[in-house]
Amino acid sequence: MTNAPAASDQEQEVLLRREGRLGHIVLNRPKALNALTHDMVRRIAEALDAWELDDRVSAVLITGAGERGLCAGGDIRAIRQAAVSGVPQLAEEFWRDEYHLNARIARYPKPYVALMDGIVMGGGVGVSAHGSVRIVTERTKVAMPETGIGFVPDVGGIFLLSRARGELGTHLALTAGTVGAGDALLCGLADHYVPAERLPQLVADLAELPVPDALARHTATAPTAALAEQLDWIDACYAADTVEEILRRLAADGRQAAKEAAEQIAAKSPTAVKAALAALRRARSLDSLEEVLDQEFRTSCAALSGPDLAEGIRAQVIDKDRNPRWDPPTLADVTDEAVARFFAPLGERELGLATTTPQER
Repeated sequence: MTNAPAASDQEQEVLLRREGRLGHIVLNRPKALNALTHDMVRRIAEALDAWELDDRVSAVLITGAGERGLCAGGDIRAIRQAAVSGVPQLAEEFWRDEYHLNARIARYPKPYVALMDGIVMGGGVGVSAHGSVRIVTERTKVAMPETGIGFVPDVGGIFLLSRARGELGTHLALTAGTVGAGDALLCGLADHYVPAERLPQLVADLAELPVPDALARHTATAPTAALAEQLDWIDACYAADTVEEILRRLAADGRQAAKEAAEQIAAKSPTAVKAALAALRRARSLDSLEEVLDQEFRTSCAALSGPDLAEGIRAQVIDKDRNPRWDPPTLADVTDEAVARFFAPLGERELGLATTTPQER
């Protein structure tokens, strides 16, 4: 993370700097935990386009202003407003540009270094975990918390979680659980561990040295991955084909961690949990990030037109009563047809990433 921006920078939501050989992106909404707005997504994309063609820039770095984290996600207040105001196009346009950015980051031809220090959730994962060099610290807290607001993991999160070891991705998607540095590495969401106190010098070295040389000066042994000792019950329980069977297995397992996982899933939107499981299973048969992002655009649009997304954001962010009234309220009430709706073709509204060339993206 970076220090507080200078007074002249306060009004800019994204700061762009060239520091030696480094193009440096700073997400600059610290009071909102650097949550992404549509303008921020556009500005990042423009910077990547410019720096790709700039021979003075050898690598790109993304960090977050303030002391709390890289990015807590997308601006979900704006998403809710689009849902309740009957103008879904505003949210769809944001997602369209955001998902294009996620794919752009994954295919970026220069090293894309993400400092995943502090809180990295939702959209924050999208602008970091698709990068080629993903760095975590002892302060890292990574999560895809979407099912807790009646949503399905997006920004390529379903792609990442579907490729995680065993059923770890299913566990994280359904529980919306948060993991630290060791587990982020275990799940394939990060590549390197650097103690937070070394970050300022790492950034300075990245401006002067090739990325591998700068990393070699600062990487260290990561903390233990707590989930590594839980793989047996996670794989056994989450291999089931339905959320109901997963919950039955978790309840029957007997271990406290399994019981807590079941309680976490039961508190989430029944519709979102079922759609998330279906999305994960489908993603395993898709070959590319672009194909999964196309699928995620469908699931996001479907969630926007249902009741749980607006209600989940209300309960967690607007009124903060933490008491969402899901509709329907139980897993038994969520029909197969309701889940299938999340994957229905969108016609001319399709994202279409998988059918375009890199130049067209």
